[in-house]
Amino acid sequence: MALVEVNAASKSYLRRAGLRTVQQTVVEDVSLRIETGETLGLVGESGSGKTTLARMILGLVEPTSGVILVNGVDVSRAGARELRRLRREMQPVFQDPYAALNPRMTVLEIVTEPFRIHGREAGIDLKKTALRKRAVALLEEVGLEEAALARYPHEFSGGQRQRINIARALALRPFFLVLDEPVSALDVSVGAQIVNLLRRLQREHGLTYLFISHSMPLVRYLSTRIAVMERGGLVETGEAEALCANPREAYTQQLVAATPELPAG
Repeated sequence: MALVEVNAASKSYLRRAGLRTVQQTVVEDVSLRIETGETLGLVGESGSGKTTLARMILGLVEPTSGVILVNGVDVSRAGARELRRLRREMQPVFQDPYAALNPRMTVLEIVTEPFRIHGREAGIDLKKTALRKRAVALLEEVGLEEAALARYPHEFSGGQRQRINIARALALRPFFLVLDEPVSALDVSVGAQIVNLLRRLQREHGLTYLFISHSMPLVRYLSTRIAVMERGGLVETGEAEALCANPREAYTQQLVAATPELPAG
């Protein structure tokens, strides 16, 4: 059984168009699977429906139609307790590493927030010394030092902020991360460091990733398989290397053709 199964999922919103109310479909009849331990790269232009699909998988948006299963659980029909457990086990890392961090909280408060929210249910020791020890270990995993705990988000670079976001996402030891354009706000060299960090963490923790990007080079580098979205629909899916070597659909061919060759080495 796949870790994530999306079956004919659609999402529509009602919006005003002059004096009329019209229905706008953002995601239309999408079906895909994410296998345990793999990285599924979800690629497409801005507005193609990638983030809406991801939010439906996370249970943050309810599909208009279709079914989304995570570990066999129907996310949109899960009870409050079951959904709360699922949300401990799947975590997002968002695009803007600054907007995702509360500027009034120290790094210690940010990284330990998941423990304060879910800790009792997960059987976690909530004493200050125990939480600090966990926070130090999480920062070490993402390449930051203990001294960072007393500082605030504005004191860090964009790459460091994204490392803090990743540390927070890892706090409850989830099995599934949704990475929504996690390096698009960073310069190329810093983004490459974050991508390599994500690869290492996946190996060490056996994580499953949904990696969302409009950049085919990044998706090709990080992903096991690739799913291509255009205008809310799924265009094609396939193994990363095979899809890039022989794209079937015209839109995928355009994306691949616009992909610069990565330097050797």
